[in-house]
Amino acid sequence: MSTPVRNAASTAFDSAWARAQFPSLQTQVNGQPAAFLDGPAGTQVPTQVIHAIQNYLLTSNANTGGAFLTSRRTEEIISNARAAMANLFQCDRDEVVFGQNMTTITFAISRAIARELNPGDEILLTILDHDANFSPWKALEEKGIVIRTVDIREEDCTLNLDDLKSKLNGKTRLVAVGYASNSVGTINPVAEITKLAHAAGAMIYIDAVHYAPHGLMDVKALDCDFLVCSPYKFFGPHMGALYGKRRHLQHFRPYKVRPCAEQLPDRWESGTQVHELIAGIGAAVEYLAELGRHCDVSAKTRREALAAAYRSTVAHEAGLIWRLIDGLKAIAGCRIYGITDPQRSAERCSTLSLRLGNHHPTAIAKFLGDRGIFTWDGNYYALNLSERLGVESDGGMLRIGLVHYNTADEVDRLLAGLREFAKL
Repeated sequence: MSTPVRNAASTAFDSAWARAQFPSLQTQVNGQPAAFLDGPAGTQVPTQVIHAIQNYLLTSNANTGGAFLTSRRTEEIISNARAAMANLFQCDRDEVVFGQNMTTITFAISRAIARELNPGDEILLTILDHDANFSPWKALEEKGIVIRTVDIREEDCTLNLDDLKSKLNGKTRLVAVGYASNSVGTINPVAEITKLAHAAGAMIYIDAVHYAPHGLMDVKALDCDFLVCSPYKFFGPHMGALYGKRRHLQHFRPYKVRPCAEQLPDRWESGTQVHELIAGIGAAVEYLAELGRHCDVSAKTRREALAAAYRSTVAHEAGLIWRLIDGLKAIAGCRIYGITDPQRSAERCSTLSLRLGNHHPTAIAKFLGDRGIFTWDGNYYALNLSERLGVESDGGMLRIGLVHYNTADEVDRLLAGLREFAKL
């Protein structure tokens, strides 16, 4: 198993320190400590995020644009949160747009782009994606847009790049792809796909919702056109955040109310934002930076601290997921969907889905949940993939999603629970 190389100043991941930042990890179920293995559905939040939301409501609760103290405080909090997200994306702050969630943002961007598309223009989607990066584009068939879909390699649930290349052509206007699968954990080669899209004259829209808690993003290095994520997947509140190249955000016309300003990024944020949650977004990024400083005392800037945090957490999560995969391979009747070769560690994150014989995934999830082990069942909005794998009509799959606050003991508890269930 390959793991990222830390610099000399880095320390080993301090699981106890990280877990101490999350008060909800003290939850108990039937006398058992809760094991939150449902990260892809939304991570827990650290104390810093809780305090930031509370403090906003206590000291700064007002709309923007007012000539008084709390309004000015609100504007400062939003500005600081935007700067924090710019550090996380590695972009300029006026290229950061906040929105209700990733799905809503994607509908807004897709409709704005559709203003300039013509019947016969093509958009390329993938079977592997969350439906929030599929249906908003698929709906443009109403305008005569041709939708093409990239298939997967079923044996390891990775994108079929040969299929992708064969479907790119001079009519392709946009490629929408996920950075990482929220179902099976596959990390897509988005840098290569971006180059292929641009070579064909197409834009690329990357759904990084599931990748954000598992890897450092760098939109400038990727040269992507748009990248969207959801802070509630990286230890923040339920909102969405978008990176868009400045020239695109200036060029495309958003649907907005008339009083909304035309400058960036305001023109894409029509209507009153949820200011207290934006405060929480800034705090979530700062938590990751604090984690990075704890791991690497030499980190000076926030971006350096974020990079240090991910160096440490990626290695920790890799240890957990391969411990889990090794244990699952020993359970009779267990089928793991996705990459199971440790030599390909860089191609997956710490999420996987499975089937256990003919058992319904909901029954397994309930059995585990009663024992304080929280997993997810169904299709998790990766509907195309669930259908493609032939499991949608029978309850989908059971998903385990590990993040850095999870532990080896929790993995072992899960494996013991699955072994116990399999014997029933």
